[in-house]
Amino acid sequence: MRRLALRYRAAWLGAVAAAVLGLVALAPHLGHTNTAAPLWSERPVPVAPAAAVPAANWVELTRALKPAVVNISTRRLEERVEMQNPFGNLSPFGDDERGPRPPRRTVRSMGSGFIINPAGYIVTNNHVVEGATDIRVKVDDGREMPGKVVGRDPKTDLALLKVEATGLPVISLGDSTQLQVGEPVMAIGNPFGLERTVTTGIVSATGRVIGQGPYDDFIQTDASINPGNSGGPLINARGQAVGINAAIFSQNGGSVGIGFAIPVNQAKSVVTQLVASGKVTRGWLGVTIQPLTAELAKGFNVTEGTGALVAGVQDGSPAARAGVKAGDIITRYDGQKVATSADLPKLVAATAVGRQVPVTVVREGETVALNVTVAQMDEPGQPIVAQAEEAKGPLGLTVETVTPSVARELKLSEPHGVVVRGVRSGSPAESAGIRAGDVITEVDRQAVADAAQMKRALEKHPKGAPVVVMIRRDGTSLYVALAS
Repeated sequence: MRRLALRYRAAWLGAVAAAVLGLVALAPHLGHTNTAAPLWSERPVPVAPAAAVPAANWVELTRALKPAVVNISTRRLEERVEMQNPFGNLSPFGDDERGPRPPRRTVRSMGSGFIINPAGYIVTNNHVVEGATDIRVKVDDGREMPGKVVGRDPKTDLALLKVEATGLPVISLGDSTQLQVGEPVMAIGNPFGLERTVTTGIVSATGRVIGQGPYDDFIQTDASINPGNSGGPLINARGQAVGINAAIFSQNGGSVGIGFAIPVNQAKSVVTQLVASGKVTRGWLGVTIQPLTAELAKGFNVTEGTGALVAGVQDGSPAARAGVKAGDIITRYDGQKVATSADLPKLVAATAVGRQVPVTVVREGETVALNVTVAQMDEPGQPIVAQAEEAKGPLGLTVETVTPSVARELKLSEPHGVVVRGVRSGSPAESAGIRAGDVITEVDRQAVADAAQMKRALEKHPKGAPVVVMIRRDGTSLYVALAS
């Protein structure tokens, strides 16, 4: 099998046109209540469709929008990686006259951005300016100005810059929720340092999850995006920015027709908060969730496999205070359907801190209505809604009661449950991902304090139905559906 790589952050480094390799940052759907007038315009560009291009006149749109796309060049200091000299401080040909070299080196990179306000506000990717000691912004008329970071949000890979200028051309922001698959789009940026390059294509997919975290919500496009395009706009046929180009999927660092853009509606909420405070505030629920698989749905006796299964609730969290329990299946949040576990983190993140929202859960086959007052996520790296690792498969385990001595051995807070001591080699349990060290705390929604209780619970289980087991692993709870 060939290994595919996600190449990100279309930054062009140094004098060589080489792609920086890595992973694109998370992109949650954020929201913030703000009654002030927006920083940007949403007015479409008035152009007549061309005969050859029924959906858009790309020539007129290019002429109108290119001046609002900027080239961003940065300098940053990075730790120098030195290869050890096998000859010590001397070369094999005599004294090494280079002398000591500084521990850090200056790295130059390039990216893109676009102006959203005539007063000099520019949207770009966080990775374009992250760690930069010097930012230079080159506008269409040839002027090069220092760029000031108004604020950055690494979780969405977005940043807002400001240059001291007025009367600059702008690009209006559209509504990314209205994008249709197959809709034509245009990307503008500086691939490999080639300023204001224009490429066109279509929207290949929306809501794309590319494995970068629980907040993935990318627009996929086949419009050519390459290193240096990062931070540039993805334009619809009305001349509005509907995305911020952020990543490509490639084996060689160049475009293969699979590019990803951050939906502009995420940028609107982020920009609003960055202008107001220089940072982004997110809502926090305090639950760990996991996908509701077909096996788990059977185990929980629900016919519709939609929603987010709550695997754990943090003590003292908004969810705990509202009465959310492990085993609940969240099906609606603030009036919106939760189709999959990936939907919930975006909805929670978009909720204003302190707001009370209705939450619908399915508990023991019954629908329960709750009200949750969303709190602020304060801790660095604290997940809005944690995603539990998924595991599934039948039994095939060796277990032991968690006694006080076992609890001390495993560094558990209390002697409760059954620890998995072994998984039979080649068994379905092994292939399902159950591991030695997992602690089983529930069987069929009933708490098990020891191995004897677990055995009795399994003996009572109806033959042929999935066994729902809760396990604790690395401080996180998750449910596992096991075929009996």
